[in-house]
Amino acid sequence: MIDGIWWLVILFTVIAALWFVAKSRGAKAGEKHRSAKSKKATPNDALQKTSALLAQYFPDYRATRKTNHLLVRKQGKKIAMITIDKKVAESQRRLGDVPVINYHRVPSRAQLTANLQEAE
Repeated sequence: MIDGIWWLVILFTVIAALWFVAKSRGAKAGEKHRSAKSKKATPNDALQKTSALLAQYFPDYRATRKTNHLLVRKQGKKIAMITIDKKVAESQRRLGDVPVINYHRVPSRAQLTANLQEAE
């Protein structure tokens, strides 16, 4: 049979081993942990590209970036809300008096032109 002191030695050895494993798998010095929120909102994602496309080809429209959508305004009036979600069908629906346009990927200039004209 093992004496009580040996149980303590085994317990502390296991705790130390687990701590070293956790320490080695953790972030290195100077690295930051990436949370789920920061993985979603990368600066190069589809909504950011769509916003840049709006700014480049549609100077009279102003796009405001929210977490999951772009709010498109023209002269202070809400024109449309653009979402990019592969789980929802590509379509248009209305949220109150504002049309919600869903894409599966970054829309082309022609798609944006047609949808924004239809939304007005």
